[in-house]
Amino acid sequence: MYKHILVAVALDDEHDPEQSLQAAEVLAAGDGRVTILHVKESVPNYVVAYLPEGHETGVMEAMHNRLNGLTARLKNAKGVLVEGHAGRTIVQWAKANAVDCIIIASHRPGLQDYLLGSTAARVVRHAQCSVHVMR
Repeated sequence: MYKHILVAVALDDEHDPEQSLQAAEVLAAGDGRVTILHVKESVPNYVVAYLPEGHETGVMEAMHNRLNGLTARLKNAKGVLVEGHAGRTIVQWAKANAVDCIIIASHRPGLQDYLLGSTAARVVRHAQCSVHVMR
């Protein structure tokens, strides 16, 4: 169905990417490419000064390992780890890499988000391709 699918994942304990990966497998329909993307929010310099030496390197390594584990489950999949603001970066990465469909999970929103989480809402509003929102 789609040639290039982007699965935006949050690599934390609160979000399970299982449903998003299953949707990507179906939407890729055999020979479509799947990119599993995690956007790491930048840590302010004033916080970095208080972190133990090597902490940031360890965090990045753990994220790469987690992405590799997720990509191993899908055919034609690769993991990408980038740094930036989640909503903006997902949309920019998708546009720059000719993504046909973005799959993104939405948490249960508060009143400020009403129907979607803030990252999912930004992606839905600004993406120039199809967006599949997982609940």
